[in-house]
Amino acid sequence: MESVSKRGPGRPVNVAIRLRRQEEILDAAAKFFASRGYPEANIQELADLLQVGKGTIYRYFPSKENLFLATVDRMMRKLTEAIDAGIDAADDPVEQLGGAIRAYLRFFAEHPEATELLIQERANFKDRKQPTYFVYREANTLRRQARVRELIQAGRLRDIPVERIGDVIGDLLYGTMFTNYFVGRERLPDDQAADLLDIVLYGVLSESERRARGVKEQDVRPNSDHG
Repeated sequence: MESVSKRGPGRPVNVAIRLRRQEEILDAAAKFFASRGYPEANIQELADLLQVGKGTIYRYFPSKENLFLATVDRMMRKLTEAIDAGIDAADDPVEQLGGAIRAYLRFFAEHPEATELLIQERANFKDRKQPTYFVYREANTLRRQARVRELIQAGRLRDIPVERIGDVIGDLLYGTMFTNYFVGRERLPDDQAADLLDIVLYGVLSESERRARGVKEQDVRPNSDHG
């Protein structure tokens, strides 16, 4: 592993170098916490892996808790960047939805330590007001709702609350991510994304059954489309 270089005495802090060192520590910490578990993780051992003194890590992160939470936060930033890239790769808003789902599943398939960190955060920091995952999910949901509203206005999605759409898709992905991790599912992320999109966009009923149930469904659930 590339070591975190040390700064000589009296030299001014180089912001780019400092950011690079911080990223090196966080990258190593993600795999370290995932493999050791937060309670058993020893910062001295992490420092040895990075070939630096323990004090070097504490200059960037004043405590093990601070380092762990910063590691989870960075992981969520990386996930957000991956999803944004998946969205930007397509011009059509419906295709952008597919790009977001594929990027999400690819990220967790390529970084299984990310799922483990989410589990550890929930287990070891139950007193936190909101887990990091949901802080980011809430922020990004609000940011992306405009795209969904455009699709509704264009008649390409059902006229239902955008929050309802976001919650259902978000919960499906969240559950899929954990199921993949716990059962060791090895399906290709793109194949799994295709199945999710098929069910989300087209449902499981045949066209004739949807037509037959259309009026009945509206009668039975008159308020369900309004929150």
